Amino acid sequence: MAEQKPTGRPSTYTQDIADEICAGLAEGKSLRTVCSADHLPCVKTVFNWFRIRDEFLQQYTRAKEESADALTDEMLDIADDGTNDWMERLDNKGVNIGWEINGESIQRSKVRIDTRKWLSSKLKPKKYGDKITT
Repeated sequence: MAEQKPTGRPSTYTQDIADEICAGLAEGKSLRTVCSADHLPCVKTVFNWFRIRDEFLQQYTRAKEESADALTDEMLDIADDGTNDWMERLDNKGVNIGWEINGESIQRSKVRIDTRKWLSSKLKPKKYGDKITT
């Protein structure tokens, strides 16, 4: 009888899998995005590992703190990218008659930056949080 290969996502913890998950998190990716790769466990499995593997929870916590730095780098990239800030205006014959601001793109960039700013302030409050003076 032929040996059966395991099917589905892995559910057995290995340090290699933990390292790959945490590397993705440190790059600023969400846990859901990292775990969407077929060769990695589902989010539910990772949450279970948090409960039973203290060393993994510590590694995850460090990776999430590091992700705050990656998110701030992304904010700068988003702010500097004006690729879609302007749209071509066409007349009824399809001829360019000028350019206009693409408010939707600019608003979306603002939301992207604000989201990363908020996350960074929660993940690394001493570095990116609001300074409170008394």
